[in-house]
Amino acid sequence: MTGLSFLTLMLMAMPIAFVLLAATMVFVLGTGNLQILNSIPQILFGSVENFDLLAIPLFVLLGEIMNESGLTRRLIVTARVWLARLPHNLVVVNLVSNLGLAAIMGSATAQMAVMTRVVVPEMEKDGYDRGYAAAITASAGLLGPIIPPSMVFIIYGVIAQVSIADMFMAGIIPGVVLFVLMLAIALWQAPRNREPGHPGAPLPEGSRLKATLPGLATMSIPLIIIGGISGGVFTPTESAAVALIAALFFGAVVFRELPLNRLPLILDRTVTNTAIVLFLIMAAKVFGWVLTFNQIPQAVAAFIVSLTGDPLIFMLLIMLTLMVVGMFLDGIAALIILTPILLPVAISNYGIDPIQFGVMMSLTLVLGLLTPPVGTGLYIAAALSDISITRLSRLVTPYILAAVLVILMVILVPWVVRPF
Repeated sequence: MTGLSFLTLMLMAMPIAFVLLAATMVFVLGTGNLQILNSIPQILFGSVENFDLLAIPLFVLLGEIMNESGLTRRLIVTARVWLARLPHNLVVVNLVSNLGLAAIMGSATAQMAVMTRVVVPEMEKDGYDRGYAAAITASAGLLGPIIPPSMVFIIYGVIAQVSIADMFMAGIIPGVVLFVLMLAIALWQAPRNREPGHPGAPLPEGSRLKATLPGLATMSIPLIIIGGISGGVFTPTESAAVALIAALFFGAVVFRELPLNRLPLILDRTVTNTAIVLFLIMAAKVFGWVLTFNQIPQAVAAFIVSLTGDPLIFMLLIMLTLMVVGMFLDGIAALIILTPILLPVAISNYGIDPIQFGVMMSLTLVLGLLTPPVGTGLYIAAALSDISITRLSRLVTPYILAAVLVILMVILVPWVVRPF
């Protein structure tokens, strides 16, 4: 009955957090034991009583400050000036800027929204097909949950009780490899998607030095985050706080593009976006408790072990399963629900490193951003670019295949997630 209610509400397009809570209530009412309700508030609030989760609102606020203060725009301008001599330089600028933002924001949807508004019109002015530009920008958003800081890695680290700093470092090589593959695909497709003989969009005015200094200020922020964590100077939460102070200083004091009267609006958006994520964590935790109560994890473990005893086959089966799950379920919700079910099996029965398993899970579920019917990132990029979902789905396919290759690399070459 619980599963039927879950599927029915999902098909009705109800927000996933409410689907999870409603399915939980159906289960409680089905047992006839209303005393169970007394446990639910404790589970709800206990799921977010974790110091490491404080990094989420800090990184969300950091992204908002970056956008409002013009630091994001300055990064793109710097990249354009320095890469101007390269063939198809705007294609390279798109992906390089996305790589830089991925090391700051940690949220794929926010990154896709920002970059689609800014870069797609510029690429269109430069003679590129709008769909081609939107496909690159949407696909590059997949770097957000891989390159540290990553909101997905923070949540996995809390659930799996592994070091978030180790998760951040584990995402660097897969993220860089994915960037290189995407760049190769985009440059290979570029000549066929640009109007022949187009004069190109004008370059930003000013000298390289004038354009570089603001860009260096922007890039100092991810260096604070990654350098501070890898050097053992900061925890992920502390690095977010220090980076936030740096962004405020650059935006409000150095460049003076962040008026203080904008802070209430910025904080309002931060609270709203953080509340959405935390509410989803709470709902998924309660639903996970329902699954545990019904001994679903034990049943799943027994079923998987009966299929194969080979760790490699197990990882490939989980990858395929998660790709399907990601098409229909929000990635964060799926991560919270499935990690307590699958991780114990991976560790106990197959001896798989929890960091490697977490990177594989996170990367695979993130693909759901670009795959219908849920495909949140797909809808964002299509709406902001004014092109059809059907066309954009077709155009992002090569980039999805590149991401699948990276996931296979994580499975087949475990050392890439333990490089440091």
